[in-house]
Amino acid sequence: MAIESITLGGGCFWCVEGALQLINGVQSAKSGYSGGSMLNPTYKAVCTGETGHAEVVQVEFDASKVDLETLLKAFFAIHDPTTLNRQGADIGTQYRSVIFYHNEDQKCVAEQVINELNQSGIWSDPIVTEVSPVDHFYEAEDYHQNYFSENPNERYCQFVIQPKLRKFVLEHKELIEGE
Repeated sequence: MAIESITLGGGCFWCVEGALQLINGVQSAKSGYSGGSMLNPTYKAVCTGETGHAEVVQVEFDASKVDLETLLKAFFAIHDPTTLNRQGADIGTQYRSVIFYHNEDQKCVAEQVINELNQSGIWSDPIVTEVSPVDHFYEAEDYHQNYFSENPNERYCQFVIQPKLRKFVLEHKELIEGE
């Protein structure tokens, strides 16, 4: 088993976490903050947009079951990587599309996937996803972890997360454990 970590931001971390947790080979997906200047940021501080942090999910995955290229393509499928500092109604640098790589090989794979997706013409606008080395990952408060699983009846979960997850599962059945 070859466990790797990568840190991904694609808007609200609840959506990214909910989808990536479904993928066979993902060992864990933890919501948190990365890319900013404040030590030990809180959700309240990050929401101001003044800390420089993005809402992210740190993913631990078994590379023998799901390779990084496949994982990144799934990540790009669950958010709009062509909008700068915005996902749906969420606006601000904390909602930016970002890949925080943990080693140079991951950086190369991320850049390759972005180039491939840009050339494919899937989106009419170019991908604006930031690709940067991970500095610090700060785990979000407990109530943010497994948010969708723990709160499926909340309005945000029903109207925003659930439709994204339903579409993700339909389009990526081959990646979902048990499918």
